[in-house]
Amino acid sequence: MTYRPSPLGSWQSRSTFVLALSASAVGLGNLWRFSYLAGEHGGAPFVLTYLIFLFGIAAPLLIAETVIGSHGRNSPPDSLLYAADRSMRTRAWHLLGYLACFTGFLILSYYAVIAGWAFAYAQQMEAGTFSSVSAQGVGEFFTLFLSDSLQMLQWHTLFLLMVLGVVLLGVARGLGALVWLSVPAIMAVLGILVLYSLENGDVPAAQAFLFGVQPLDFNAKSVLVALGHAFFTLGVGAAVGMSYGAYAAQKVPLARSVMAVAVFDTVVALAAGIAIFPIVFANNIEPSMGPGLMFVSLPYAFGNMPDGELYGLLFFLLVVVAAWGSAVALLEPIVATVKQRFRIRRLTAVTAIGAALWLMGVAIIFSFRPAAPDQYLQDWNFFLLLDALTADWLLPIVALFTAIFVGWCMRIPLLRAELYRESNLFFWLLVFLLRYIAPPAIGVLLIAALLNL
Repeated sequence: MTYRPSPLGSWQSRSTFVLALSASAVGLGNLWRFSYLAGEHGGAPFVLTYLIFLFGIAAPLLIAETVIGSHGRNSPPDSLLYAADRSMRTRAWHLLGYLACFTGFLILSYYAVIAGWAFAYAQQMEAGTFSSVSAQGVGEFFTLFLSDSLQMLQWHTLFLLMVLGVVLLGVARGLGALVWLSVPAIMAVLGILVLYSLENGDVPAAQAFLFGVQPLDFNAKSVLVALGHAFFTLGVGAAVGMSYGAYAAQKVPLARSVMAVAVFDTVVALAAGIAIFPIVFANNIEPSMGPGLMFVSLPYAFGNMPDGELYGLLFFLLVVVAAWGSAVALLEPIVATVKQRFRIRRLTAVTAIGAALWLMGVAIIFSFRPAAPDQYLQDWNFFLLLDALTADWLLPIVALFTAIFVGWCMRIPLLRAELYRESNLFFWLLVFLLRYIAPPAIGVLLIAALLNL
């Protein structure tokens, strides 16, 4: 098969491709969700179940996305259109690319707001705001912060400008340069935080919480939670794989690269748990996840530990850098699609999309209402609406149709040509998973969302 470079740009090497996918996968979910879920749902049995779903469902779906991009070498809708034409399928499949980009746009609109919070907290850590402050005081600070719309808007704008700046520079000079800086930085800072946590935290309590075997806590709901987290952790469903696959260098082993990303993603999630929960337990805090963990529990913990302000600053800078890579990955497919659809310059596309994202962020920020210290974000608002819409519905729907297209509609010779470096056994196992395993699993997630389980 003749190699066709993408008119939008290309990665300079396989390493850049792997790092780019890794940077897109490592986000807030790794830092505030996985470790807590493991502790709450039985420890080791949950981790094992999660890994089965990660490599059996999520990774094949990401491979399917990269195959579409690698085959089409264009924006997600145009790549799907090219693959549909060559497979003699209806051209309506290109609408899936638009839906995936729209999903990414909605996610990025609130993701940038949360990343702005991390920016603000990094500054507060540097200023010593949480030094020797009580847990109640930290909670009250977060409540006041949520009511300060102008301050949130300031930090949201700064983060969004960072994301827009990288995408504006293009694939090689912008995205490629960022991932070579961000991924090593994430690993280095995470390593420093792990060492600090092991030296100053309650390691036995964290070990029992994260890695102990607690069969009574592992049930059918735990299996569903493991499936959901495995599905979302790699960022499947927001066109990232399609876009980054389109920029892949010639002869890149797509499947093996994605598997490497899945391993890296898991290592980072486990390392984040080791960095966070010994500190949490050392301060006699009940383990939690989400904003309550990141913006209440951890600031309190760092503020009451030796050199905590310094390591708290490092932690929130880690959050910002991780969110930066994920946000850039979400934005690039949207920019590529708008650029190709309207035949405009990258600068024009970035400016227009950036303005729309900023306005969405404004709406999200002004939808927050002050809440009691133990009810962070529990009141329904625009943020929760978008989170539920994307996580429960749009991402699974895009992933479902991606599995159906690649597994059932894309011609086998075309699919095999993109995965020619993989063994026959691996190739047919992948086809089997996309055809018979991924769609029913995604169906379970959609039914669970429908029933509000």
